[in-house]
Amino acid sequence: MCLAIPGKILSKENIAGVDVGRVQFGAITRQVALGFVPEAEVGDYVMVHVGFAISKVDAEEAQRTYEILEQLGALEEELGEPAIPARLLS
Repeated sequence: MCLAIPGKILSKENIAGVDVGRVQFGAITRQVALGFVPEAEVGDYVMVHVGFAISKVDAEEAQRTYEILEQLGALEEELGEPAIPARLLS
C-alpha cells in the first residue's frame, strides 16, 4: 500500500541544487525532498510519499492523519519501522 505520511520539518538545506529536509515522523526522522513544496519551512508539517513531500498541511490535519494511519496499522508498513504513537508526532 502506498500512502502519504505526515511529518514535521526539523531542518532544511539545499544539496546540489535540491531542497531537502530532515522530517520527523514521531520518533523517526528521514531525509525528504522538498522540491514539490518550496514554500515549506522548518516547523511546517508536510505529507510525504516515497521520500518526497507532496503537500503542506497544518498541525491539526497532520495529527489527525497520523492517528488514522496508526489505527489502520499502516505506519509500520510505510516507514519500515515499528509504529510510533501519535502523541509523539508534535
